[in-house]
Order: sequence, then C-alpha cells, then structure tokens
Amino acid sequence: MAKESMKARERKRAKTVAKYAEKRKALKEAGDYEALQKLPRDASPVRMHNRCKLTGRPKGYMRTFGLSRVMFREMANKGLIPGVKKASW
Repeated sequence: MAKESMKARERKRAKTVAKYAEKRKALKEAGDYEALQKLPRDASPVRMHNRCKLTGRPKGYMRTFGLSRVMFREMANKGLIPGVKKASW
C-alpha cells in the first residue's frame, strides 16, 4: 500500500488540475505563455499519475478498471469484477 501522504498528494493535484483547467485552456488559446508559467505547477495535468483506487499503487495500473494488476487479479479471482472470469484451457 502507498503512504497516505502520496495518495493525498495525488488527490490534491487532481483538484488543482480541475480548478485551473478553464484558465489554462484560455491562456493556451491566447498564446500567453508567461501567464501560463505563473500558474501553480500542479495545475498541469501532465503531473498527475494514475494510481490504484484501493491501494494507491502507482505501477501496473489498469486504466479500464482503475486498479493495479495485483488488486485486479485478487478481485477477479473472488468474482468481484462483473464480466471477468479466470481463463482456463
């Protein structure tokens, strides 16, 4: 599991990105890059990182489910993800 501080930092970044999204878009269209640089760093969506919703694991993230590969496998084996079953041949 990721530290709570790391998960909180990502949540804070997501809020900041959402807050400044319209302003960033307007500044980009106007070509005002000096004003764009004065915005907070975390206002840029590039700085966000996908994390597992349950554990906060940053690697092995499956975008369609919002989970890491580890949690996906556990939940799929328990039958907690609809439409997903273990392959056997």
